[in-house]
Amino acid sequence: MSASTTPTSATEDPPRSRVGIGQRLLRLVQPLVLLFPAGVWLALLLVIPTLMILELSLHPGQRPGAAITPYGLGNYLQIFQPTYLQVMWRSFYFAIVTTVICVLLGFPVAYWIAVMAPKKWQNLLLVCFVLPLWTSSLLRSYAWITILRPTGVINSFLGLFGIPQQDLLYQDLSVLIGMSYNFLPYMVLILYASLEKLDKRLLEAAADLGANPQQAFRKITIPQTLPGVAAGSFLVFITSIGDFVVPELLGGASSMTTARLIYNQFLGATRNWGFGSGLSMLLILAVSISIALLLKYGDRDPDLL
Repeated sequence: MSASTTPTSATEDPPRSRVGIGQRLLRLVQPLVLLFPAGVWLALLLVIPTLMILELSLHPGQRPGAAITPYGLGNYLQIFQPTYLQVMWRSFYFAIVTTVICVLLGFPVAYWIAVMAPKKWQNLLLVCFVLPLWTSSLLRSYAWITILRPTGVINSFLGLFGIPQQDLLYQDLSVLIGMSYNFLPYMVLILYASLEKLDKRLLEAAADLGANPQQAFRKITIPQTLPGVAAGSFLVFITSIGDFVVPELLGGASSMTTARLIYNQFLGATRNWGFGSGLSMLLILAVSISIALLLKYGDRDPDLL
């Protein structure tokens, strides 16, 4: 009785474990390769400059060309002086009021475009409303100077009726007008995207159950669009709290904001780079908190709000 032998090939297939490890490494490396260019870009233009500002903020009173001062928290403690607290409060005031104005003005416009306007005209209406974004914020601010100045359009129109000249430029009101005008299209775009997803069958069902339009709006439309309102509000707040152009051109010396104060510390007569870096880190912290809240509440299920 002869024993049967099994032929063996000279080359054997690699073990499955090695193949599995290679596939896992490939799945790990592929995303890194895709993210590498953007990662380098962010590291060079965002992370490293932010770390440099953080390091500079820990040198109290550091000025360009001067000897390096010892580490300390003097720049951050200086922020709590009443003068600078008032400047920071004014920045938050402009951002909060601008956000409220954009919500109050933007929601009716977005609702009309998304719900009431004919479907074939919605895209055209939306493009027309965001058309000002095609021009620079600087040009839009200069346009408001032409409108609000003592010899501008508004005062010339009021003069036709014998109304005395109004002091509209270089006031907090002019800053709020300019900021609301600049950021209103962003609010409308986000609210439109939220209202477009509104399930109109719920409104029809509410009407069939005896709800009037006000009740349906309050109990169906508003809850369904709250994520869009939150996302638009955070976006406008984040953008407006760091705005420099509008307060600089429309506000004058009486409307000092944190962004203008930072500019003065770096490029103005003060040249206190250490304190300017401390203010910058505070502004970065405020924006980071706002972005975290946006990520947390901006796209949540309305039933969970």
